[in-house]
Amino acid sequence: MTPSVPAAVEVVILAAGKGTRMHSDIPKVLHPLAGIPLAQHVILTARALEPHRVWVVYGYGGELLPATLGGPGIDWVLQAEQRGTGHAVRQAISAIAPDSLVLVLYGDVPLIRADTLRPLLSAAEQGALALLTVELDEPSGYGRILRNRNGAVTGVVEQKDATSEQLRIREINTGILAVGAARLKQWLAGLKADNAQGEYYLTDIVAMAAAEGVRIVAERPHAAWEVMGVNSKAQLAELERIMQRNRAFDLLERGVTLMDPARFDLRGTLTVGRDVVIDVNVVIEGQVTLGDRVRIGANNVLRDCAIDADTILHPNCVIEDSTIGEAARIGPFARVRPGSRIAAHAHVGNFVEIKKSEVGEGSKVNHLSYIGDSTVGRHVNIGAGTITANYDGANKHRTVIGDNVSIGSDCTLVAPVSIGAGATVGANTTITEDVPPGVLAVGRVRPKIIEGWKRPVKKP
Repeated sequence: MTPSVPAAVEVVILAAGKGTRMHSDIPKVLHPLAGIPLAQHVILTARALEPHRVWVVYGYGGELLPATLGGPGIDWVLQAEQRGTGHAVRQAISAIAPDSLVLVLYGDVPLIRADTLRPLLSAAEQGALALLTVELDEPSGYGRILRNRNGAVTGVVEQKDATSEQLRIREINTGILAVGAARLKQWLAGLKADNAQGEYYLTDIVAMAAAEGVRIVAERPHAAWEVMGVNSKAQLAELERIMQRNRAFDLLERGVTLMDPARFDLRGTLTVGRDVVIDVNVVIEGQVTLGDRVRIGANNVLRDCAIDADTILHPNCVIEDSTIGEAARIGPFARVRPGSRIAAHAHVGNFVEIKKSEVGEGSKVNHLSYIGDSTVGRHVNIGAGTITANYDGANKHRTVIGDNVSIGSDCTLVAPVSIGAGATVGANTTITEDVPPGVLAVGRVRPKIIEGWKRPVKKP
C-alpha cells in the first residue's frame, strides 16, 4: 500500500548551478527535456506530492529562472554565491516551519517519480532521515554511502574526499533526502567547509544524524535512470532517449501502434483513441488529441492540435494549433498553421498551406495553394496554384468562399472579397471584387503574339 503524504511538506529544489559542461549561456536547468525545461519536470513531480510549498533555489541566470518557470505555488530563493548544496538549502530553511517535513530535490534530476519519493516522506514523518540511494556499476563522480558492520548508514563521502577503498563502494548518494525541518535546521547550522571543494556539503548531515543516533533509512528508486542527473549535452541526450522510450512504451500499452518506438518523440501530452497508428519520425508537441483510427504518416509534426476519428495525415505535414475533422485527408507535404479548422471529409493536399482559415465539410484544396484568413464553405473545389491574397502590406483581409464553389487553377483572390455559393471561377483569373452566386467569373488577358522574336542566346 502506498504510504500517505503528510500535509506539511516543504519541497526544496536546488537549481542554482551554471552547468559549465553544458557550454551554454542558458542556465542548465532551463535546457529542454521532452519539450520543457529540466527543472519544470521536477516542479511537476513535486506538485504531484501536494506539498505545502515548493521552494526553488536559483542563482546562475538570475531572474531568467523565475521568469521562465514562475507560477502559483512556487517560492523563489536567491543563492547569490554558490557554496555547495548545504549552503543552498540554508537559503530556504529559515522560512520553513520547524514542524514541517523537508524534501530536497534537484533541478537537474528530471526523471524522479513521485511514487519513489513518497516512502522517503513516510520515513521522515516517523522521525528518520530518509535518503535515496542506488547501486551503480560505474559509480565514479558520485558520493559513496558509508555503512558500519551492521549495515547501518553512517555517512556519505564525496568522490574527491574518498579513499581508494571507499571509491570501490558501488552504493551512491543521489542527494535526494527527506527529514524533519527542525533537525535539518540544526544540522545545517553545524556544517563546515573543510573539504576538497571548500563547500558546505548537505551530505555531511548524514554523519551528524548517525552520531546523534537518528534512524537513517536508505530507499531505492524503481530504476537507476530516475536519479540520473544532467551535467552535459551528452547526458541530456541520453535522458531524452530514456524519457522518449518510456513514453513510447506507455502508448504501446494503451494500444497505440508505433511503427518504430525508437523513432517517435512526445514533447507534450498526447490523448489517443483506439486503433491509432503512428509511423516513424513523428514529433508531438504541446497538447495533442488523436481520435479513433487516426493514421499519422512518417515525418509529421503535430503541435497543439486535435485530429478527429478516421483522419489520415500523409507524410511530411506540419499541423499547429488547429483542428482537423473526421475522415479528412491531409498531405503529403501540407502545412496547417494556427487558427485553422478543417472540417470532416475535407482534403488538404500536396504543398498546400492553410493559415487562420476554415475549410468546410467535403471541400478540397489538393495542390500547391495558399489559403489564408479565409472561410471556405462546404463541397468547394480549389484548383492547383490558387492563392488568397490576404495581406495588403499593412493589414490582413478575409476571403469568403460560399458552398459548392469551383475555383480553377492559378487563380488569385484579392481580399477582402467573397465568392457566392455555386459560383465558378475560371482558371488563371484574378478576383478583386465580389462574385455573385451561381455565375462564371473569368478574367484572362488575351496573349500578344510577336512574330520573328528570337530567344536570347548566352554569349560564349
